[in-house]
Amino acid sequence: MYIDFPVVNAKMEGLEQVVLPKMVKIRQKYDPFQIEDVPAHLRKEMEEKIKNKDFYAGKEIAITAGSRGIPFYQEIMKTLVDCLKDWGAKPFLVPSMGSHAGGTAEGQVEMLATYGITEESMGCPIRATMDVVEVGTLADGTPVYCDKYAYHSDGIVVVNKIKPHTSFKGPHESGLLKMLCIGLGKHKGAATMHMKGYEVFDRLIPEAGALCLEKEPVLFAVGLVQNAYDDISDLEVIEKDRIVERDAALLAIAKDKLARFKFPDTDVLIIDQIGKNIGGAGFDPNVVARRDRIYPGALVSQNIFVRGLTEETHHNASGIGTIEVTTLRCVRDVDWAITWTNMMTANFLPGCRIPCFAENDREALRWAIRTCTGIDYSNARVVRIRDTMHMEEIQVSENLAKELQSRDDVEILSEPFEIDFDADGYIKD
Repeated sequence: MYIDFPVVNAKMEGLEQVVLPKMVKIRQKYDPFQIEDVPAHLRKEMEEKIKNKDFYAGKEIAITAGSRGIPFYQEIMKTLVDCLKDWGAKPFLVPSMGSHAGGTAEGQVEMLATYGITEESMGCPIRATMDVVEVGTLADGTPVYCDKYAYHSDGIVVVNKIKPHTSFKGPHESGLLKMLCIGLGKHKGAATMHMKGYEVFDRLIPEAGALCLEKEPVLFAVGLVQNAYDDISDLEVIEKDRIVERDAALLAIAKDKLARFKFPDTDVLIIDQIGKNIGGAGFDPNVVARRDRIYPGALVSQNIFVRGLTEETHHNASGIGTIEVTTLRCVRDVDWAITWTNMMTANFLPGCRIPCFAENDREALRWAIRTCTGIDYSNARVVRIRDTMHMEEIQVSENLAKELQSRDDVEILSEPFEIDFDADGYIKD
């Protein structure tokens, strides 16, 4: 469902005081360590960690598929499939993404295809359904569900990246346990868990994950961590009895590797694109603070201006309601039915509110600066990033660049330049 929003000619006093700042390109420096040959590393892990390879002969093995934004994801999944085939198994993939892609089996298969994951590329079936099996209930009576095909398989391989969650903190956040009880729980499982509220997820995820490990035919897991450049720095094949332990340990590593801004705050942050492939909230609140969640180390901005959506998000604008300003072009690009479905499942309706939208980028930026409080509108501190997954080369206003020029973990890459708008008032990329 798309909405053809009209142009809104809003009136704002004091806009004439706003002077758009000159910008400077900078490079933020982080730990660059990465695994050089990811498929080879995975195959080595498989050979070393899985001892009972004879067990797999003739067995139908379900592999969870659905993590977003993983480099070499197609190669990782193909390596897994090929290793299992080498051991005589009959692997198949199960879309494991909760309610994403409109909460339909067809939508989830289509989303996997955008990652290069198809039956043809993988050389194995993709069995997609929204049918689930109730595997048990938690102490508070909450039912826990598992994908029908995975539950009735001879074994499940859980694959997921481990990273800080965007909406809660605990020993287990976005990772292997969450993939088991929410991703593999499909729309019904995800909705049931989210109905409890994020405030109890620090307890709910470990409890539900432990139940899944007890009741479902889980064999082993593949957990990975990305560094600040989004390259894979850690990848482990984890035996079933160590999944809980390693999920927590890899989360601690992921938090340490998270890209952070080299400064604590700014007046206006411009984000070129948000999307579900970036994070559940469209962008990562561990990197960029939201008004409702300010995590330690996240950049605090008075106003956030989002220019558009990623192609990979398939018009899902979940999280757009937590920012202050966007553009007419952006809100017209949103599939509101998909966005509302996702946010309703997450029990977070503020995430799909419609923010103020200007006719173009120029006006949106002027609005964002003018509605800051306690600043000189002719000397605003402004930062521009592509998204929260790309934090190395960014743009900062000239005044902020001067503050950063003495840091050894920041490199100044350009002289100050004017923001370049096209004839329609949108920033030229």
